[in-house]
Amino acid sequence: MSSLPRRVKSEPKEEPSEELPSFLNSTSESEEEEEEWEPKSKIARRPRLPKKTEEKTKKAAAPRSTVARKMVKKVAIKEEMDVSLPVAPVEDNKMQLLKPKEENGGTKPKSLNRMLEVPKKMEINSFQRKKQNSLVSDEKPSTSVPVVKQEKCDEEFAFDEQPSKKIKLDACPEGKPVKNLGGNKIKEEFEMNWDIVQALSEITNVEPWVCANLIRLFQEENTIPFIARYRKELINNLEADALREVQHALEELRTVAKKTHAMIQKLKKEGKLSSCLLKGLLNCRTLEELDHVSSPYKTGSKGTKAQRAKQLGLEPAALSLLQNPVELNLFSYIRPNTKGLANIQEVEAGVQHILADIFAKDKDTLDFIRKICQKRYISIQSTLAKVSSKNGNEKDIDKFQLYHEFSCNIKNIQHHQILAINRGENLKILTVKVNIPDGVKNEFCWWCVNERWRPKQFLKPEFLRLLRSSVEDAYKRLIYPLLCREFRSKLTSDAEKESVMMFGRNLRQLLLTSPVRGRALMGVDPGYKHGCKLAIISPTSQILHTDVVYLHSGQGFREAEKIKQLLLQYNCSTVVIGNGTACRETEAYFADLIMKKYFAPLDVVYCIVSEAGASIYSVSPEACKEMPDLDPNLRSAVSIARRVQDPLAELVKIEPKHIGVGMYQHDVSQTLLKATLDSVVEECVSFVGVDINICSEILLRHIAGLNTNRAKNIIEWREKNGPFINREQLKEVKGLGPKTFQQCAGFIRFNQEYIKTFCSNKKNELGSRALLTKAGALGKKKSKVTSCASQQPNPLDQTCIHPESYHIAMRFLSLIGGNANDLGKSDMQQKVNAVIQKEGLEGTAKRLNTTVHTLQLIIDGLTQPEGYDIRTDFDKPDFKRSIVCFEDLSVGAVLTGKVENATPFGVFVDIGVGKAGLIPVRSITEAKLSKVKKRRSLGLGPGERVEVKVLNVDIPRLRITLDLIRVL
Repeated sequence: MSSLPRRVKSEPKEEPSEELPSFLNSTSESEEEEEEWEPKSKIARRPRLPKKTEEKTKKAAAPRSTVARKMVKKVAIKEEMDVSLPVAPVEDNKMQLLKPKEENGGTKPKSLNRMLEVPKKMEINSFQRKKQNSLVSDEKPSTSVPVVKQEKCDEEFAFDEQPSKKIKLDACPEGKPVKNLGGNKIKEEFEMNWDIVQALSEITNVEPWVCANLIRLFQEENTIPFIARYRKELINNLEADALREVQHALEELRTVAKKTHAMIQKLKKEGKLSSCLLKGLLNCRTLEELDHVSSPYKTGSKGTKAQRAKQLGLEPAALSLLQNPVELNLFSYIRPNTKGLANIQEVEAGVQHILADIFAKDKDTLDFIRKICQKRYISIQSTLAKVSSKNGNEKDIDKFQLYHEFSCNIKNIQHHQILAINRGENLKILTVKVNIPDGVKNEFCWWCVNERWRPKQFLKPEFLRLLRSSVEDAYKRLIYPLLCREFRSKLTSDAEKESVMMFGRNLRQLLLTSPVRGRALMGVDPGYKHGCKLAIISPTSQILHTDVVYLHSGQGFREAEKIKQLLLQYNCSTVVIGNGTACRETEAYFADLIMKKYFAPLDVVYCIVSEAGASIYSVSPEACKEMPDLDPNLRSAVSIARRVQDPLAELVKIEPKHIGVGMYQHDVSQTLLKATLDSVVEECVSFVGVDINICSEILLRHIAGLNTNRAKNIIEWREKNGPFINREQLKEVKGLGPKTFQQCAGFIRFNQEYIKTFCSNKKNELGSRALLTKAGALGKKKSKVTSCASQQPNPLDQTCIHPESYHIAMRFLSLIGGNANDLGKSDMQQKVNAVIQKEGLEGTAKRLNTTVHTLQLIIDGLTQPEGYDIRTDFDKPDFKRSIVCFEDLSVGAVLTGKVENATPFGVFVDIGVGKAGLIPVRSITEAKLSKVKKRRSLGLGPGERVEVKVLNVDIPRLRITLDLIRVL
């Protein structure tokens, strides 16, 4: 490698052999020939690098991953934020993350704008770091050539120093933190030519300083709920959905880096790794690019046309045509007895293949063609496949009627349209292609011949013709297929991500449905032949009675009396009906009895609830453990009733993808879908909070930082030692270390009245036990119980305030003259308002040496009433007493309904006629949405009540089109 920098300085920039910085160093499948071809043993092969140089290359590259791993740990100790210490103020943690450190670089700070103008400078610095780690000489690597030629001033490059610090001092919600782009350099296990912070910022459109903080927070195993609630000042107040997007993009980038280095090691062992290939691999940012670069070198690949031509010894001729065409004589390469060199036509074809390969690998060339495509009309077209029109199922073909003759600009096409087209293509019903206009090809070919690849010397007409044909061949055979794959891959990836995010938003809305507490409920799982299963549960979710009634087999009147007696016996006035088979008939049955006041004196109402996943849960191990003596069919009725009483506690028992509020969820990446939905469940459970002394193990395992084993250990500790007194006792549970405690503590609640009662009873019990028990009989168990009894309850444990901020909360209480026992009372609210009005939120935060976000969280915890539930802001189920039939609908009728599902093309609303109506997305405007209602995502979500007007009723197709009037 030591000789390479000198060669870079002496050789011109236009030389293709040294100037292949592309991250696409291969060809498409279309360029492979049909027949197998093997070069003869006598054919001159491309000369290899000397062994000495190869050894140096291997020596330089081999220890890089090992050194990187070691340096990750060192940097984490030296530079990263220590969020695990609750005693340190959050302000200090924040500044530790964002402030630049002088010892890391002695260069002078420069502006952020300058850094953004020259993003390729990071590539050089990353190479310099790799050189330092590998103990290579300080000379400049050859990979810096394409970057240097675009810079204005070579003096700004500091090859032997750390990257200079770029400091931005902009006002932010949390005060004036130092946004330090230069300090955003983060050591990764696998180094690439691109900076991971900058790449993450470009993909997610999040500020670089926020991305750097998030990378560190994720490296320290912080959960999304914890970051979103307790580290707002470090993430610029991003919401959980945005954090999930950043986390997913970060995992993708790290996967690319990991697979790239695995491929590099594999190619190095096989002796196929060259300097140009190494650079192309290290430039890859996506798995598609990596596959494109590495596919010709995989085991079993017969190679590209360009590789075969190089093996015939035609590479010097191709390079000479670009650098020194005057001295080029193609006739000298003719070998009559050699296949591929038999005549001048075969020699020209081989040179053309090599030139086309050079053009298709060049980064500047690909950047230019992509830039042209951004300005032109690129469309995606779908047509009915010829095979499917003859042999296909008419029902399946009709489903894709909209896409039989479909064309749309790739910039305007909707996500659901892409997923529909892909599904039709997979079913062989549709044929899909990307249409790039001829103007793109013409402009590209002219630019290549006259500017980018124009030879320095005079070109003979036959050589000019060869150059033009090489450019056209590169476009048609290599670049055009690559662009089509890139466009399709990007559209599909974006559509899948949007589908998963939409599923997540719908799931959150459903999980946060307001619970219906304080009343007994009758759950009904409808059915025909096997009857309707009934289950009555108490206000505390205890099963009071289960039964089966046959309402739709001529015994309806006799069964009505049984239902009435059950409702009167258990004082139950609310019926919950599942929306499965026989739902409409069962609803009509109850509506008719209610209209006749059959259940008097009870004023009975009913509601319809989704029973998606209820049957799967009823035969699951969790259900068998929870209701061992109950028939699986009756378990589903219990689940239906509990979905109204406490939707969150019941729905977490079901795998999220079975809840059924998504779009094309079976066509998207199942790994991404599961990770996102599990994260949404964790977010909802954590933000609502759980009472650790009464919650179930299933609910507890979804708290941030906990898992199945830790939840099981908590339940076992609770059964052995009695209720938890305060949050500090969580540290006594096996498997709950400092990090786990930090993540979960803020989301666990304690009922103070229950704890006080338990403590007083425990003292009396211990006093009597001490008189009756001999000394030392209890051993360790006695000392454990005594230590638990000595724990004092902390009123702050029933709030959302994190234990690491308790000292700030106590100082704030002393500042306002409040008492921790007066949480949520009007007196506390008045004292807080008085101080905030006098000094302001920022002034008070500065006085307490904390951030505005932390102070606001403390104020919320002190002023929220006891037992506050964030779900009270969301909608309750829609209770009804009468029914409307599908045939009764008329255009212009105004109805109320409940949102069932939300998709990118519209919202499905249950208006009580057995078939959901669709509000097209064009009818959902911001003016119609409720401004006072706190909504976590733009638009409508499952569970929200709306007022709609019927626009169209299509009885044969059972379709209802609605217009949104307002959100109730």
